[in-house]
Amino acid sequence: MALQWMILACVVAVEAAVAALVTLPVPRAVRGQIVALTSLFLQPLSSVIPFAAFQILDLYWKKEHRLMCTSEICTAEERIRFEKSMFKAQRNVILCVSACLLYWCIYRIVKLNKDIKALEETEKRLKEE
Repeated sequence: MALQWMILACVVAVEAAVAALVTLPVPRAVRGQIVALTSLFLQPLSSVIPFAAFQILDLYWKKEHRLMCTSEICTAEERIRFEKSMFKAQRNVILCVSACLLYWCIYRIVKLNKDIKALEETEKRLKEE
């Protein structure tokens, strides 16, 4: 069960690094290279969205079917284990949401840069005429 969260954590780390790289103030030529390279990785990286959505649904199902430990019958060890599982579930939800949010941010930044480049080319073409 921990492998899927490790994979998702690595994907989030890569997405954060790419988001930082795309938003760095660099010269136009370098920015064009970065945006082109990033746009090549966006389509394969889009598989993160359904994977994260499935993990969120799995966490929701587990939360709904988890034994609650709120009564006086629970021992201290059971209560600690319950609280730890709740904290892990909350951490994993944050991980899934951040994977989706970072992907969306990278997608929008790359799209914005492509639109700016297209507008600059159109402006240059109109000035030449």
